[in-house]
Amino acid sequence: MTTITAAALKFASQKHAGQTRKDAAATPYITHPIAVRDLLVEHGVTDSDVLCAALLHDTVEDTQTTAAELSTLFGSRVAELVLAVTDDKSLPKAERKRLQVEHAPQLPAGAKLVKLADKICNVRDVIDNPPPWPTERKREYLQLAARVAGGLRGTNARLEQTLRDEIVRGLSTLTAST
Repeated sequence: MTTITAAALKFASQKHAGQTRKDAAATPYITHPIAVRDLLVEHGVTDSDVLCAALLHDTVEDTQTTAAELSTLFGSRVAELVLAVTDDKSLPKAERKRLQVEHAPQLPAGAKLVKLADKICNVRDVIDNPPPWPTERKREYLQLAARVAGGLRGTNARLEQTLRDEIVRGLSTLTAST
């Protein structure tokens, strides 16, 4: 791990301290950005800015972190990548989902990698360590992930295939459980 990536991990850990995932076990939130970064590494991504952005991808959205803070600490490219995958939480959920699908094709290449890995990790969580959502909400999340993935085609064939496989697995699992 590079020094800058280690710094991003420390920063994200501090910012997400006390936050938990939506699963029944209330897993510490930092496990998610680490999983996103690890998935990128497993799929051959070596760009330290992209790996830092993976670790930091939810800091602006879910903590009091600002884009200026990220730019100062990690550089303008990392900040731009994080902002590119950040949802505007002031908007209604349906609008945020619509914008994820609409904006996916226009994301910078590094942000597309982070978005793909984030979706894979979230889909896996919905399947393997689910929040206490009704089956229909889980199905809707998987369908949203598929629509977002459509706008990320041509980014990284292995990540794209992994996401497709996980969505199929998830939909099959949901169908089998109903």
